[in-house]
Amino acid sequence: MSQPGSDQAEIHQHSGWLIPLGLALVILALCGAFLLYDLRPANGLFRNNAPTADASNVAVAVRGVKFTIPGNYLDSRATRRGGDLDVLGLSALLPDMRGYSTADAALFQSNAADSPVVHLLLRGDTNGLSGADRLARIYMPYVSDPKGMPEQFGLTRYTFRADTGYERNDLYVGSSGAGQLLLLCERPAQDLPSPNCLAIDRPVAPGVNLSYRFKRAQLSRWQDIAGGVDRLVARFMKH
Repeated sequence: MSQPGSDQAEIHQHSGWLIPLGLALVILALCGAFLLYDLRPANGLFRNNAPTADASNVAVAVRGVKFTIPGNYLDSRATRRGGDLDVLGLSALLPDMRGYSTADAALFQSNAADSPVVHLLLRGDTNGLSGADRLARIYMPYVSDPKGMPEQFGLTRYTFRADTGYERNDLYVGSSGAGQLLLLCERPAQDLPSPNCLAIDRPVAPGVNLSYRFKRAQLSRWQDIAGGVDRLVARFMKH
């Protein structure tokens, strides 16, 4: 037979842990809601890297080297605020290296194997190696044949040894107006249907290096691309 007041005691025992448990569940639910809100996909209006068709000039610098660049070339909203940066990303469209426009929006957003977009990167770097020095010091120790193989389009191709970390790439070397140009090109593969070529860093000003990336399918135009990039950077640079 239950003691008088035992039901009352049992109710009090339950209420002692139910209330904190309820509060904990409420807090967890609120934290989860805030986390989901914070991690939600941003729409185009608020993405930091949303392009713009506004071609108003932006005064920007990379490690003190000044540039004046139309906003429709600059990749990010943060960059379009101007100021002195360590890294500056731009995009242009072949064949005339024009900036973003609403008419070309689909081309700029495409990652097709033959996409005509060229992505440029200006960054502060005290390592001002020329193309020839970079080839000799960084890449030659990893190639299978230091003589290379003559290829079309005025290029020499170097193949990397297996297990070097570069074995899924080909290195092409050509002479441009700015000296020896190194192009590190991804090999097409089932898991890489849209391979890129990277024009490896070279100095454009004291403490500032330039690299740029384009689709491997555009490799036959590498000289036109190199010339277009050089003219574009020279146009943007303040003298």
